[in-house]
Order: sequence, then structure tokens, then C-alpha cells
Amino acid sequence: MPEQSPFELAEGDPFGPHNLPYGVFSTTDAPDQRRVGVRYGRHVLDLSALPSALPAAIHPHAELLAGPTLNPLLAAGRPVWQQIRAAVHSAVTDPAHRDEVAPLLHPLDEVTLHLPFEVADYVDFYSSEHHATNVGRIFRPNNAALPPNWKHLPIGYHGRAGTVVATGTPVVRPNGQRKAPADEAPTFGPSTRLDIEAEVGFVVGVPSTLHQPVGLDSFRDHVFGVCLVNDWSARDIQAWEYVPLGPFLGKSFATSVSAWITPLDALDEARTPPPARDVPLLPYLDDAGLEPGGIDIHIEVRINGAVVSRPPFSAMYWTAAQQLAHMTVNGASLRTGDLFASGTVSGPDPDQLGCLLELTVGKGPYLQDGDEVTLTAWAPGPAGVRIGLGEVTGRILPAPAVPGRETP
Repeated sequence: MPEQSPFELAEGDPFGPHNLPYGVFSTTDAPDQRRVGVRYGRHVLDLSALPSALPAAIHPHAELLAGPTLNPLLAAGRPVWQQIRAAVHSAVTDPAHRDEVAPLLHPLDEVTLHLPFEVADYVDFYSSEHHATNVGRIFRPNNAALPPNWKHLPIGYHGRAGTVVATGTPVVRPNGQRKAPADEAPTFGPSTRLDIEAEVGFVVGVPSTLHQPVGLDSFRDHVFGVCLVNDWSARDIQAWEYVPLGPFLGKSFATSVSAWITPLDALDEARTPPPARDVPLLPYLDDAGLEPGGIDIHIEVRINGAVVSRPPFSAMYWTAAQQLAHMTVNGASLRTGDLFASGTVSGPDPDQLGCLLELTVGKGPYLQDGDEVTLTAWAPGPAGVRIGLGEVTGRILPAPAVPGRETP
């Protein structure tokens, strides 16, 4: 049987010409040469070589595609993003280009995927009402589940950009202090309550000017695309350290992202209104009359191959545009490569919860050494096809030895 052409995709392939997500890859014959690519079916199109193959269509942007990261392309702005996306679409769909483009398509299982962009800053939000309510009931059973500010602003914290890693990177169990409520003093050692957080991330392309907030209607001008995120969490370390300032060591040890960044323009068909708000919003967060800020993304969480949850991103109370507006309303500036994540995605049903803390009502079991967690997701696309968001996978490795003496 003749080998199927890389241009011939299975019907409904979630990585067809309606998607075209961006990433960074290397090949076995040049492992140190990282190249910008676009996924098409089960292949990766080498964008660094495309300007030579199709000079009329894409040569003006050759420098943006020649480097080892997506950052130059991210910084170029939406008109350029759209021009390159159109050229890539033509390259993989126009039969007239097949002879030039075919040598640039590498089988996906023969390349190595890398962190697709240099992360500038990382912010994690707390934008699911279902998640925040469930966690509040676990941590504060005798008080209101939601803090008083929760429906007035998107709560978030600044994470550690240096520990954002690409899918497939092992996750080493963190050490730290932990103290149960009944304990007289804290102990030190490996986290025993290692958890996941299924999230959706947004990658900033165009920076903003210091002291100039970014409004809701400027979201598409600054945000390039979407990726999957697993913001690993050590619940025992977090519970002891987070009062009064918030997450620190319990979150900063690893945040995994998918290898593919799906452009916002690929998700137009997935736009959906967010849940109804029952508290009036201040003007800079009021999105009434603007394009629907929610995105209908369907996430699936597997642990060691077994599905444990299917969180719906459409249920998120706060949208990415509101998160961006709040993040900059005090004058904080954006940088190319900024990543901000939604916070744990959870829905109203028991099989829609995005972390083990919720799935087990705080009782565990949590992740064990050797466990492998994989998040996948899709969104509705044009004419009933699906948009694939790739996957983010991490396997848990044992905690390292730490200089000093551990307490029992």
C-alpha cells in the first residue's frame, strides 16, 4: 500500500487547516537546531524553511520565523500573525505548492518538541466559581466559601516564569514545610499531597507601555494564542505557607504547558458568553456588548491512562480579556512572552473537577511517584470540526535529597 501523503488528512482531523498551531521543534539530524513549526495533521511544517520555498507569500517575514523561539513572531502583532497564518494555510492546502512544501513536512513522531516561547512573566488566576467554591468549602468549612472580593475582580498571583516547562518534562516532587492543623510545629520533607490543576493559558505577543492599562477591547491586539497548562500544586506546602500572602513554594516548582500555541483566530467558532454575573462589575471589567469572552474548550484529564475528569472551560466566571484588563489596570506593562493562566477549570458536575483536591474532597489520594498525568483538549471549529489543543503531560519523579536534616 502506498504511503499516504502528509497533505491527505483523516476526515475531521483536529489539526487540519482550520487549526494550524505554532510550536518549536528539532530533528534527529540537527538536535541543537530549534526551528519554528506549525502542526498539520501528524506532521510539522518547518516555517524557518518556508520563505525559501514560497518566497512571494512569506519572505517579508522570514526573520520572524528563523529563530529558535516564537517570540519574534509573537511581538510582530496581529496583522502579521494573520498574514503568516494565511500563507501557511495556502502552503498546506493549495495543490500548486505541494512540490515545494512536501520536503518541509516532518513526521510528528520523528521530531522533538520544545518549550515554544521564552516566558517573560507568569500570572495564575483563580477564575472558576465552581473551583473557588469547592476549595473554600474544604479549607473554610465554617465560613463563606468565596472571599468577599471574588465576584468583583479576577483574583491571581504572580508565579515563577523560570519553572514553566514543556510537556513531557518530568515533574520532581517538591520538598518544603508542611503543618497539619493538629501539629504543634511544622515538619520538612517531600510533599505528600501533590496535585494537578487543569488550566488554559494565554500567551502575550505585543507588549504594552508602562502605566497604560490594556482595555477589554484590546485583547486580540496583545494576545497571540492559547495553550494547555497544568499548574502542579503541593497542597500541604501551600496550606501552611499561603496565609497571609498567597501561593509560593507550593506552586513555583513546576508549571507544564503544551507544545502547541493555537492562534486566537482559530477559535472564533468556539467563542461563547461567560456565565451570567450576579454582581455589577466596575467599568474596566464590564464586557457587556463586546464579543463573547468565553471559549468553549473541552478538557480531559487522564492519570496513568484513566480518565478522571472532563472540565469545561466555558464555565469560567472570569474571561481571559477581563484577566488581562485587571492585570494591567494598575499600569503594569505586558512583555512579549508573558503567560497568564485561567486557574483550575472546574464545572458544576462531579466529573468536571480540575484537581484532585476537589475530586477527593481534600482527602486524597494525591499523586504518587511514577504517576503520569496528561491533559488534552478540543474546541468546536468551523463546519462541525474540532480544534485540537494538543496535550500536556508530566510524570512524577521522587523528591531529591536536600542538604540539612529532615524532620519526621
